[in-house]
Amino acid sequence: MTITTAPTPRTTGPVRTGFWIIALAFLTQMAFCAVPTPLYAIYQHRDGFPTIVLTLIFSVYAVGVMVSLYLAGHVSDWLGRRRVVLGSLLISLLATTVFLVWNDVTGLLVARFVSGLGIGILTATATAHLSELGVVAGHPTGRAALVSTFANLGGIGLGPLIGGLIATWSTRPLVLPYVLFAILFVIEGALVAVVPETVERRAERPAYRPQRVAVPPAGRGAFWSAGMAAFGAFAVFGTFMGLSGTFLVGILGLHSHLLAGVAPFIVFIAAAGAQILTVRISTRSQIRFAVGLAALGLVAVGTGALVASLTLFLIGGGVAGAGVGILFRGSLGTAASVADPRRRGEALAGIFLVAYAGMTVPPLLTAAALSVWPAVGVLVGISALAIVLVAVSGVRMLRR
Repeated sequence: MTITTAPTPRTTGPVRTGFWIIALAFLTQMAFCAVPTPLYAIYQHRDGFPTIVLTLIFSVYAVGVMVSLYLAGHVSDWLGRRRVVLGSLLISLLATTVFLVWNDVTGLLVARFVSGLGIGILTATATAHLSELGVVAGHPTGRAALVSTFANLGGIGLGPLIGGLIATWSTRPLVLPYVLFAILFVIEGALVAVVPETVERRAERPAYRPQRVAVPPAGRGAFWSAGMAAFGAFAVFGTFMGLSGTFLVGILGLHSHLLAGVAPFIVFIAAAGAQILTVRISTRSQIRFAVGLAALGLVAVGTGALVASLTLFLIGGGVAGAGVGILFRGSLGTAASVADPRRRGEALAGIFLVAYAGMTVPPLLTAAALSVWPAVGVLVGISALAIVLVAVSGVRMLRR
């Protein structure tokens, strides 16, 4: 992932309108990547596959993101932001088609992987495009970063809520969400096509190479501490996204598609909101605050499992989400501060790659554990492990 300083657009299009069009496309695609979350229980009931398969369907998305980040997360620097955003919309549109026409287990795996490919090329590109359009449009300092934060984490939070509402009130819950997003992607593609470009096309295109991760030797300790924090943050995100429905059923006995969407919505909206509210606090203070919030929230989640309390589970998820959201931003800030300024984007790409590994491996291990041990013990155990991981990574970043 490489983000460059924005040059002046070559066109005189509506820059301010273009800013919000890109924000909308960013938000919508992030929501789409999460909309199946409350629908997994329907697929599982219909096809009878075990929890480990459900988690694999969820996790293959993160694999697609990592592959896309590594191979194409930086290509908008010479292909242009608008063109790559349009490409991501086309890939997401393809994913909606796969969900609709090939919805057995194999098709779900393919659709999730394709969805991850689209998000991998989108995140860095849309973030850079918003930053550059914001400068040209004269937006106040920091607005682009706030909008990017909400579009990213807020979008992931809105997706499950939309899916849960549709699953609760629609008679076609495995069709309507994908038709809705397919229509949105077509409309947004037409809108993005007229957004001003912010990257000057080079006379000679540089030779292609995959994304690299480079950090000066003196900063590698801090970088890996930040990577550990990002891994822990996304492990919490991934567990709530992939398994919240399983825990709601297995521990609380609640067979509610709406609740399966509300639980991750609370986590991600809290993460987005906390990042916005703490933007003016120093990085070190953010990390301290984040570790405390995450630990408190995870204790509440574990306690909620022990006493079978939905209220504690949801409140704990929100508090933990706020903590790990701030921690993740702190990890990005730490990585950026130790990187060579000329290769900062590549260092940040490394953090995102480690983060999405956290969204893949721990949820799979958790699902495997659920096949051996009771759900209460598994949730308490992963909450405790997450507290340790968050605390250790936070302390290591503070020492750098």
